[in-house]
Amino acid sequence: MRLSSCITIRRRGGSALVLSLIFLAVLSSLSIAMATISSANVQVANNQQDAGRALASAHSGLEVLRYYLNDISLPSGAPTSRLEDLSDELEAEFADLPNMEVVYEDSTITILPVSLDGATKTSFTAALTYGRLLDGATDYDAIDITITGSGGRATKRVAVSYQFKEIGNPIFDYGIATRGPLMTQGNVDIETFNEKFWADIYIESLSSALALEMIGKSSIAGKVTIANGSAYIDIASSSSVYGAKGAAAAEYITIGADACTFPVPNPQDFEGYIQTTFQPGDPTSNTTLTNIEIPPDTNPQFTGNTTVNGIVYVRQPNVVRFVGNATINGIIVAEGQLEAPSALNQLDFGGTVLSHDVSTLSEEEFGALTEQTGTFIVAPGFSVSFGGNASMINGVIAASGVQFYGNAGGTINGSIINYSDDRMELAGNTDLVFHRSGRDKIPAGFAPATTLEFAPNSYHECI
Repeated sequence: MRLSSCITIRRRGGSALVLSLIFLAVLSSLSIAMATISSANVQVANNQQDAGRALASAHSGLEVLRYYLNDISLPSGAPTSRLEDLSDELEAEFADLPNMEVVYEDSTITILPVSLDGATKTSFTAALTYGRLLDGATDYDAIDITITGSGGRATKRVAVSYQFKEIGNPIFDYGIATRGPLMTQGNVDIETFNEKFWADIYIESLSSALALEMIGKSSIAGKVTIANGSAYIDIASSSSVYGAKGAAAAEYITIGADACTFPVPNPQDFEGYIQTTFQPGDPTSNTTLTNIEIPPDTNPQFTGNTTVNGIVYVRQPNVVRFVGNATINGIIVAEGQLEAPSALNQLDFGGTVLSHDVSTLSEEEFGALTEQTGTFIVAPGFSVSFGGNASMINGVIAASGVQFYGNAGGTINGSIINYSDDRMELAGNTDLVFHRSGRDKIPAGFAPATTLEFAPNSYHECI
């Protein structure tokens, strides 16, 4: 007998649907997660792009400031005024730039926002302040610059430091520097004791189109630099510059060069050395003048064998003439107005001039004056003329009008600086030999220039 059994199989309906829903939910979550991650990545990329643009904007601001600070020259003065002086210089530099504006307030120079690209919303601002010493005190010999760059919604800051540095004026690199045009007429030779560049000439000539005129048989051993870009030259066929004659001389003449800043003379620096006053009736021949002042309207004429020890301090107005031989063991100082030179202010050396530096004087007798080296004449507002031979001139000649005529000439251990816009004339058989070896670029009676020197190791990005 066979036994049989019956097995009932119960089917569970809808399980596939549940699985499908589960997979759908998982895939949807993954999709949402991927979309979220993708969106976050885009945002991160945008943020990084904005940050990169902000840092690039800060670097652009740094390079802009470095460009303008590189040529800044400040007057020498109290360190506490340097930042304000710098603000004035930057304001002048930015005068023709509509997107650059500087504000000075509370010992801080602020460069207002400068737009670089409107489409990317990039810009920079900058703040310049005095540096700080380790003890927190103000360092007036340094400035700290912080540049903030913006790019979209991001900002980045970088900072650098500059040091204030006193230097001599570059104008003393020239044998002759004149604000007015230069004319040579006759047998004029501008030579050097050794190096040719000692006889280089700088001519500003902003008020005269004819900047250099050479008539007759004249020569300039060095090269010529002219600031007026519209200037022209007129050189005779027998005259030469740097050895090239006539039209060929133009090869050694630069027209339209950057203008130089003429140093400001300070004759008042020598007032403290005055010991006596010249009086009408005092000897004017075979006489010795020692640290003496010549009062206004005295107009003395020294007729022969005059010796100067120390300084002769000339008040304006005055016409002072050395007709005979003069030995100058020191400095001729004239106190005129640089901005308003007068025809009544003249220094005339008609005879032979022999000059010695103040350092040759007795330190026991003349004290600190013996340290005021490098200058022979400092006479703002006065014209100076030489008609006799100058066997040796030890120092700079600086005046508002300079003329050599007749058989004048000699060796000049320094530079000739002419502040007058009128023509400077060298005529006759003038022979000037420049010997500037070892000369300091800060001669007595002139304030040094203050510049800014970048400290590359100071660069850092601010957190």
